[in-house]
This record gives sequence, structure tokens and C-alpha cells, in this order.
Amino acid sequence: MDKNEQFEALGGRKILEVVAKEFYDRLYEHPWLSKFFEEIPQERIEKQQVDFMQAALGGPNVYCGSLPIPAHQHIYIDEEMFDLRQVILIEALKKCGSSTELIDKWLKIDSSFKSRIVKSSIAECEKRFFTDNILAFPNPKDQRKAA
Repeated sequence: MDKNEQFEALGGRKILEVVAKEFYDRLYEHPWLSKFFEEIPQERIEKQQVDFMQAALGGPNVYCGSLPIPAHQHIYIDEEMFDLRQVILIEALKKCGSSTELIDKWLKIDSSFKSRIVKSSIAECEKRFFTDNILAFPNPKDQRKAA
């Protein structure tokens, strides 16, 4: 079985589209994580995610966005945020009926970027462009504790 046949056996592009929709619906509704997506149309980021994962999982490579590390260099992502995002991703994958094989492969790909995306302080963030803002939002539950 070639790579494309393996990709299709995982559910192909259709399952990726279903998972991405469920995943980003959850992220865009989340009280903390949604703040990082305020300027990004949901449909655009869903398509980028599907295109990226399609190529990463052995399907046709149509991805033309930024690679994950430079795409996230201006975002303060700490360990708590990465782990929360991964929990939401797992929930979305399971809700959409993804196979165990797809879940394992997706999480392996996702986790492979963790050490380069997670930052220990906001000082590690770098603008991608002169006009970029560094994106850093405190967890709202931490603000409630402080009040």
C-alpha cells in the first residue's frame, strides 16, 4: 500500500475536514484559546490545518502556509496551553469517530512541534513581521483566582 492509499485508509481528507471543523469550533468558543484566533477567519485556519495534516499523513501535498514553528513564533504558548489544546484535539478526534491509528498519528505529528512552540516566557516570542503583535493572553481562570 502506498502513502496515499494509507492516507485514504485513515479516512482521507473528509475525516480531516470533519475533525478540523469540530476542533476549531471548540477552540473558537473557548474562553481563553479563542483570543488567539480573533483576527483569523475560522474557515481559513481549518483549511490550513486540513492541508497541513493531509500532507503530513501521506496524502497529496497542497499546503502552502507557514510551517508550524515560524507560524507560532509570535505567540506565547506555555505548557498549560499546549496541553489544553491537545485535550481539545483528542476530544474532537474521538467525537468525529477517528480511528485509533489516525489519533495516534495526528498526536505524534502535533507533539513533534511541542519543544519548539512551547515557550517558558514571553521574552522567547519573536515577531514574524514588523507589524506583528506578540500574542499573549492570561488564562481567565487565573485572573478569577487573583480577584
